[in-house]
Amino acid sequence: QVQLVESEGGLVQPGGSLSLSCAATGSILSTLDYDMGWYRQAPGAERAAVALINTKNQTIIADSLKGRFTISRGNAINTARLQMNNLKPEDTAVYFCYCRYGARLSWGQGTQVTVSS
Repeated sequence: QVQLVESEGGLVQPGGSLSLSCAATGSILSTLDYDMGWYRQAPGAERAAVALINTKNQTIIADSLKGRFTISRGNAINTARLQMNNLKPEDTAVYFCYCRYGARLSWGQGTQVTVSS
C-alpha cells in the first residue's frame, strides 16, 4: 500500500507563487513504474487533473495551466513537486496529490490553496 503526505497549501495573493510537495511511501514503488501528480477540486466543481509526472520524468500539465504550473521530482526519492506561478483566484481549490501504481491509486489528504487579495 502506498501512503501520501502532502505539504500544506495556503493563502496567496493573485500573481503570487506557491509550491506543493507530495511524498509517497511504500515498498511496492521500488518494484514498478508509477505516476504521481495532482488533481484539484474547486467549490461546486468536479475534481480536475492538474499535472502528473512518471518514473521516466515525463510530465503532463493540463492545457489551461501550461505556462504557469510545472511538476518535477523532488530531491527525496518518491516525491513530486508542483510549482504554481502567477496564481489566479480561479486556482482556488483543494489540491489532492495522487500516486497511480499498476492498477491501484492512492490519494493524499488534500490541501487548500486560496488565491485572494
